[in-house]
Amino acid sequence: MFRISRAILAIAIVVFCVLANPSALWAGETLPEISIVSEPATSPGIDADTIPSEKLNQFVQACLQVVAMIERREGELQAAETDSESLRIQQDIEGEAIALIEKTGLTRQEYLQLLSLANVDPDFGERVATLLQETPS
Repeated sequence: MFRISRAILAIAIVVFCVLANPSALWAGETLPEISIVSEPATSPGIDADTIPSEKLNQFVQACLQVVAMIERREGELQAAETDSESLRIQQDIEGEAIALIEKTGLTRQEYLQLLSLANVDPDFGERVATLLQETPS
């Protein structure tokens, strides 16, 4: 598996929280469900077995690009001298992450759902980890 430093992981969590709409998180709301599967699921949520390979490949590409961007911008964020400068950089990172995700063909919500699924479904998470290792960055 690829290595992520603690600082990058912290930034990735910040980006994830911002992308996940923090105002909704504070209010206890959830993101609206969207369908990314080839056929409607019989139960709520996403069925990892029905995710089209195209969506999975888009997700892996988006992950690699977002992590690379975060690594590239880590020093800039750490060098911020004021809270307002740090906030501006975080907002720039958020915008860039969204653009990278959408460039792969995913929506922000699709990306977040797949990221969440990779974290809660061990089999799907392993599948994603394997693809991340096998995909040239």
